[in-house]
Amino acid sequence: MEAFLSYLLPIVILLASLSLISRAKNRYKGNSNLPPGTTGWPVVGESAKFALLGPEKYINGRMDACSPAVFQTSLLGEKMAVFCGPAGNKFLFSNENKLLTSWLPLSMRKALVFPSFVESTKENLAALKRSFMHEILKPEALKHYIPVMDSMAKSHIEEKWSPNGEVKVFPLSKKYTFDLACHLFLNIDDPEHIKRLYDPFHSVISGLFSVPIDWPGTAYNRAIKGGKIIRNELLSIIRQREKELSTTENKDSTSKNDLLSRMLLAVDDENDKLMNEMDVSNNIIGLLVASYDTTKQMEIARSKKPGELLTWEDIEKMKYTWNVAREAMRLSPPAQGAFRAVATDFTYAGFTIPKGWKKAIPNEKIVYHSSPFPTKGVPVCLQPHET
Repeated sequence: MEAFLSYLLPIVILLASLSLISRAKNRYKGNSNLPPGTTGWPVVGESAKFALLGPEKYINGRMDACSPAVFQTSLLGEKMAVFCGPAGNKFLFSNENKLLTSWLPLSMRKALVFPSFVESTKENLAALKRSFMHEILKPEALKHYIPVMDSMAKSHIEEKWSPNGEVKVFPLSKKYTFDLACHLFLNIDDPEHIKRLYDPFHSVISGLFSVPIDWPGTAYNRAIKGGKIIRNELLSIIRQREKELSTTENKDSTSKNDLLSRMLLAVDDENDKLMNEMDVSNNIIGLLVASYDTTKQMEIARSKKPGELLTWEDIEKMKYTWNVAREAMRLSPPAQGAFRAVATDFTYAGFTIPKGWKKAIPNEKIVYHSSPFPTKGVPVCLQPHET
């Protein structure tokens, strides 16, 4: 009997797979006006190909083979339509909350947030109110960050760059960004404490866009384990900070101006309640991911005295540096994409994008990349600085 079952099981799996493929093809035939493209293998989709080729080669290849405007595929366990180029970005941004709604793939939610929040929508996960975000990101607030960023940048260069004849800029820059985020968000400066967050966080980032198969040894499995470690560590930090803020002198102290303290003290205007620990943790993780994966001019440098830090006014004068930053972000966008779900049927570039893809593929989502990748050199180059 066992031998018969072992023989029968592969046949059943094969037949089920063929049935899924057949049903998917029949659905596509029902609506021939869908964007061109392929969804790859059942369950896995084209996630493996996306990971092997990388975003640039994968998207460019699909744009050449399918359509330079929009194509369909399957990534991260979800079937998607990929909007390409400036026109696609403009269309999606201008129709935010009209034709599209915010959304995160299930595989990402499993790695980033607490299990009880996995089935929540992105709107429910975004506990921070717009008014609060505007308050902490307005120019008056950002001005206070400049001296801290300058001081930490100098220390980072002296410790990580100066002693070495050759350095790898990209990983060092991301490590500096993470250290800075820990200081500004959590008021953490201890290198050992930061390392306890950074090591599992790096596992999360590395596996976030991998094939979402939670098997031991896979990148996605390491991402899920890393996410659990980070959440537990953040809960410990949050509870310790709550104790510190419980006394009147600490609550009124201006020394606790980091984001975590302000989040714990902020009251929701709608229900007059404080945010719970898990909401705070989810938001901190989201901000860490955004800051980590988004990453002096001589006249100003000469005007500074030894040890004098940069000011907001100095930053405003750095036109050349800002152009360099913009060109770097154009060639290699800080984030390779963002996710949206179709809220209602609409047409783009002559193709029909149905609500939830109910006419074609259930629960269809949308992803877009932030800028076109140059295929024949650099279309716009910065002019060399003239001395």
